[in-house]
Parts: sequence; structure tokens; C-alpha cells
Amino acid sequence: MKRFIILSSLFSTLAFGDIRLANPIPTMEKPREVVMGISHGDDEAIHHGLSTANNVLKFYGPEKVHLRIVAYYHGIRTLLKSEKEIAVRVRALQQYGVEFVACGNTMETKKISPDQLDDDVEIVSAGIAEVIERATEGAFYIQP
Repeated sequence: MKRFIILSSLFSTLAFGDIRLANPIPTMEKPREVVMGISHGDDEAIHHGLSTANNVLKFYGPEKVHLRIVAYYHGIRTLLKSEKEIAVRVRALQQYGVEFVACGNTMETKKISPDQLDDDVEIVSAGIAEVIERATEGAFYIQP
């Protein structure tokens, strides 16, 4: 019986252990600042990035995290209207306050016009510079 109790408590701790939040704890007034880069254009990489964004939102709550996703290089495919399945996921994340940013250099190189992008996508001149500047301001950088 003791063995069962010990194993049960160990399993519970491992399965349901919680993450200890670092100080300062994120609040609505001071949310976690996160910038994510998506640079790979295959389905798996794009869906993994969008799922990661969703997981961040679920963990912190949309009111306690400010998330910007910067798409550059082949990852620009994430923001194309023609990618119907991906566009649905992008719009769903936008409804929770996630901001999407397109790299102007990539758009120029790949001959992508602004009207080919999903609605409410910000365009910056250089996507990687956007990532660097947001990280310099204190945002956590993640690239799934």
C-alpha cells in the first residue's frame, strides 16, 4: 500500500507539476513580451509555430502576454491569403491579440504584394531586424 501511495504521488507531481513564474509575474498592465520568428515554409514548421503561439496564449492567458510573430524567408507563406488552412489559424490567433509581421525584404525578393497577405498584417522593411529590435527592448525571442 505504501508503495502505491508513493508511486501515485510521484506520478501526480510529474504529470501535474506546475511551472513557477519568474518575477515580475505577468499582469494585464505588464504582460510577457514575446517575439517569435517563423522562417521555414513547410507545413510542419508553420503549424508547429502557430501551435506554439497557441500554447503560449493558453498558458499565460491572452491578456498577460503580448506576442508578435515575424514571418520571413520561406516562413512568409504563413501570411499568404492563398494558404486557406493556415490563414484560418492566423485569424484565430489575431482575435486573441497576436500580431503578425511580414518581412518587406522577403516580400520584395519573392515578388509578394501587400494585397496577397492576410488582413491586419504589419509589414516591416526587415523581419530579422524587427526580431532583434523587439528582443533588444526586452521581448523574449522564441523560434520553434
